[in-house]
Amino acid sequence: MVKEFENKDWALILGGSRGLGLASAKKLARHGMNICIVHRDRKSDMQEIEKHFSEIRSEQVSLISFNKDILQTENKQAVLNELKSTLGEEGKIKCLLHSVAKGNLKPMADGDSGSLTTLDFQLTLGAMAISLYDWFKSIFDEQLFSEDARVISFTSEGGRRAMKNYAAVSAAKAGLEAITRNIALEFAPFGIRANCIQAGVTDTMSLRMIPGSDKIKKYALRRNPFGRLTSEVDVANAVYLLCKKEAAWINGCVLPVDGGEHIS
Repeated sequence: MVKEFENKDWALILGGSRGLGLASAKKLARHGMNICIVHRDRKSDMQEIEKHFSEIRSEQVSLISFNKDILQTENKQAVLNELKSTLGEEGKIKCLLHSVAKGNLKPMADGDSGSLTTLDFQLTLGAMAISLYDWFKSIFDEQLFSEDARVISFTSEGGRRAMKNYAAVSAAKAGLEAITRNIALEFAPFGIRANCIQAGVTDTMSLRMIPGSDKIKKYALRRNPFGRLTSEVDVANAVYLLCKKEAAWINGCVLPVDGGEHIS
C-alpha cells in the first residue's frame, strides 16, 4: 500500500466511530494520514469501537480520539487545544470530514411519536449542518489547516427530495450543502477545497433508524444499475480520492457516489 500522505498530514473526523466516518478513517490511515476522531458513544460500545481504533493504529499512523459531544463549545476548544499540541509546529489538518448523524426523524403531521417541533428542527440543523461551519471556522482561526486542505461533508438524496419523517434531516442536509458551497467559494484563496459526497443508499446504523428503511433499500436495489447498495468502502474511497493532490480542482461540488443510482 502506497503511503502517499505525509507524516504531518492529519484528518479530523467529526463522527468517526462507525459508518462512513470510520470507514473513511481506515482508508485514509492506510495511505499514511494521521487521524483524529471526535465521536459520542456509550461506554458499553467502546470495547468494540476500540477494536476499530486499534486497526487504524496498526497502519503505523497516529490516532487520537475524543468521546465528546461536538456541539458543546468547551468540548470543541478542548479537542482543538490537545490536537494543536499533538500537531506541533509541522503537523496540519489536511482533511476535515463531517460525518455527523444526529437528527429527529418524526413526521410533520401528528403521528404515534408526535410531530416535528421548531426545537427539533433547530437541534437537527445545529448538529448536522451548522456544526460543520462552527468547527471549520475555529480550525481556520487557529491556523491549523494545511496549505491544501480538503473539507468534505456527507449529504443525501433526501436533501433535495421529500421523504416522510425526514423533513428535519432534509433541511439540515440542504443547509450542509449550502455551507459547504460557501466555504468552497470564500476560502478558496486560502487553499481550501470543500465538497459534499452524496452517498447512495448505504446499510448503516443511521439508515436503519429511518422509518421504512427496508423499503428504501429495496427501492435502491431496483434503481441501481449495478443491482447492489452503496457500501461504506465505496464512500471511503471517494473521500480518499478527494484528498489526493490530483483532486485539487474539484471544489464546491455535490458528488454522487452511488454507482449511478441517482440517474434512474
